[in-house]
Order: sequence, then C-alpha cells, then structure tokens
Amino acid sequence: MENKSSFLDINKKQYDFREDIIYLEKFANGLSREVVERISKIKNEPEWMLKIRLKAFEEFCKRPMQNWGPDLSHIDFNSITYFISPNEKVANNWDDVPDKVKKTFEKLGIPESERKFLAGAGAMMESTTAYHKLRDDLTAKGVIFCDTDTALKEHPELLKKYFGTVVPMSDNKFAALNTAVWSGGSFVYVPKNVKIDLPLQAYFRINAQNVGQFERTLIIVDEGAEVHYIEGCSAASYSSDSLHSAVVEVIALKDSRVRYTTLQNWSDNVYNLVTKRAHAYENSYVEWLDANIGSAITMKYPSVYLKGEYAKANILSVAFANSGQIQDAGSKAIHFAPNTSSTILSKSISKGSGKTVFRGLVQIMKGAYNSKSFMKCDALMINKESKSDTIPSLKINEEDVQVGHEATVGKVGEDQLFYLMSRGLSENDAVSLIVGGFFKQFTKELPLEYALEFNKLIELEMKDSVG
Repeated sequence: MENKSSFLDINKKQYDFREDIIYLEKFANGLSREVVERISKIKNEPEWMLKIRLKAFEEFCKRPMQNWGPDLSHIDFNSITYFISPNEKVANNWDDVPDKVKKTFEKLGIPESERKFLAGAGAMMESTTAYHKLRDDLTAKGVIFCDTDTALKEHPELLKKYFGTVVPMSDNKFAALNTAVWSGGSFVYVPKNVKIDLPLQAYFRINAQNVGQFERTLIIVDEGAEVHYIEGCSAASYSSDSLHSAVVEVIALKDSRVRYTTLQNWSDNVYNLVTKRAHAYENSYVEWLDANIGSAITMKYPSVYLKGEYAKANILSVAFANSGQIQDAGSKAIHFAPNTSSTILSKSISKGSGKTVFRGLVQIMKGAYNSKSFMKCDALMINKESKSDTIPSLKINEEDVQVGHEATVGKVGEDQLFYLMSRGLSENDAVSLIVGGFFKQFTKELPLEYALEFNKLIELEMKDSVG
C-alpha cells in the first residue's frame, strides 16, 4: 500500500512547487499610508480598526531597524507587495475553493489531514484565507474558529476587547508593521469548560514572489476550557526575498489549558520575523511547542506572561539551521504573580554553514514570590563550519524564588559514531540516528501523525551531512 505524505512531510522538492495563479487583487510593491487605507477599505473594516492600523503605521515608520541579532538592514520594505488575494471569499467546503488554490493545499495534504485527525482546519495563501471549517458539534457548543477577518465582522466585540492587548503595536518594529497591514490568520474562542478533543490546525502558504504575509492570530480560551492549536508554514522558492511577519496573541483565562504547536518550513528566501505571546491567568497552563526548520532568517521567541497565581508555562523549542540559514530563536517567561512556574527547553542543531542562536529570558517581577523556573538549552553542531550561540538571561527581582539554568554546546561524538557504525550503520545513518535522539524530547510531545512526519523532515535535512 502506498504511504501517502501529509502536509508535515517537509521534502524540499515537494514544497518548492508553485502554481500559476491569476490573482483577483494584487497591490504594487511598496508601503505607504495609502496602502494601509486601501487594505482596510477592501476589507470593509470598521473605523476603529482603520485608526489602529494608521497609528501602527506611524509607529512602524518612526522606529529604527533593531540593532541586535541577525543583520536585517538589507530588507527592502518597498520591494514587497502588502496585499495579494487569490480568492474572493472564505469557503467552508473544499469544493468551493478556487481550483489552483485547492490544488496547492491538496499537494500539501490539508484536506486529508483534516478528515483524519483534526477538529477544524484553515488554509491561507498570500494575504487571504481560502478555507476554514470547524466540526459541527463544536460549533454547537459555542466554539468559534474562523479567519480573523471574518471574526472582525461577526464578533467585533471580542476583537475590540482583546486585539493588541497581548502584543501592542509599540512592542517592536515588526509588531507595528503587522498591526498596520495584517490580513488573515486564525481567530479561536473556546467557551467556559469546553474541552476540544482534537487539534485545530491552520496552514499558511506563500506561493507568489516578493510577498509579505502578515497574518494575525488571536486565541481566547475561557475559564476551564482546553484547546490544542497547530500551525504549519511553507513557501515556494524564489531567488528574491519574501517577508513573513505574524503576530500571535493567546489569552488563557482561569483554569484553562492551551497548547500551541508550530512546525515551520519556509523556503530559504523567506525572512520569518514574528511575535508570539500568551497571557496566562490564575491556575492556567500554557504550552508552546515550536519547531523551526526553514527560512533564510528566523527570529522568534514565544513568550508567556504569567499574570495569575499558580499559572504555569512550558516552552519547548527546536531549531535546525542548514547551510546559509540563521535560526535565532528562543523563549521568554515573565513571572508577574506569586506561586507561578515555568520551564524552557531549547534544542538546536546547525549543519554546514548554518547558525543557531538561543535567546532565553526568565524574569521574575517584584511580588512574584515562591515562583519557580528552569531553563535549559542544548546545541549540537554537525560540521566544523556550523555555529551555535546561547544567550540566556535571568532577571530576578524577588528573593523567595527558585531559578535554574543549564546549557550545553557540543559536536557529534566520535565514540557514538564508532559504536553505531560498528553495528552496521553508515556514517550518515549514524549521525541521523543521533540527531533523532537529540530531538526525541520534542517529538514525543507531538501527536503521533506529526511526530512521524517531523522525523522524516529531520532525515531529509540530514542527507549528505558528513563526508
């Protein structure tokens, strides 16, 4: 029986395809106040959202490019198109999605994945969402899962209450940019005490050249509710650059549980510069599972602000930098309330001329007594040319706390290789096996279908890794 691939089987050749799509709307390259106004007008947005966009555009213009981390000075914001749409409306049936858009997502395995193991699915290409669907029984319980543009029309009271409260436009230059030109993304609301048994999943795809994708995701999990949200990302490969600059805001209210999983495989011409943050209230539990494989440069630091007593955060991230890539990733846990706890675990591998950087921050504010945090980062380098840096930071403003940190940076051990090769494995297979074991702590947290495909991804990335 043929073994079909799912959307997480990250084979570079499989994902580098592109469709010759005739776009219904495509802005000329360049960013201006008029572009921001035109985006809002096309979407027929309320006046209050336009005001937010224009204020954010001013914030973006006045902020200089950041002077830390990878060099971003060569990003030309005027070489990018800020709105490009392949579809007229959001469909809730795959048969209603435009043929070439549907063909793209069929190649990525989205419809098959939805049928097999998802409670709901969304698919976004370029600037607009093509498809969104939630199981009928969850709709009956009051769960909302739709694209953020639809949420603005159908649930404006929730958008007005929460939009920009977790990641304000003033947070950083790229958060301001997203707030000014955002389009698409996912909106999730889970009512009190509703527990969603299967994941909700969204997939973000860039097909065109010189595109900016700026989805906005807002997840609100009410008291006692539970949800697992998964996002996947990929892009066609071009010789010129595209920009992905998303903002994710998660609100975990009292006694709720949220897991947010990202499996990112942008092509090597995409700059992936995103801001992801959660507010965790009393006795809530927030998990980030974050995998970064593709892109030219990734800068991403999923964060949890522990704002309620007994709130917990668990952040597990992995990064794989192949030749020519920089994966600058990490996590932040900020303790505002007493009796809160956090765990940060990072695993990174660099191969060829690739570079990984771990940036981790644990901050315990005054008054957050009896808080506990542990941060660990492990880095593995495959070749002499590969590089890895670890940059942890601990800021402790309270005495009655427990905080620990560990870091290891190393290379594949010769003893390990000798042992495995003496059992009949080739050197390449031996290195791949070691790498798979290195990432085991991450893969064991994934649903089975995703873990299998993540392992395939690593095998593909490890081909010809020695010699």
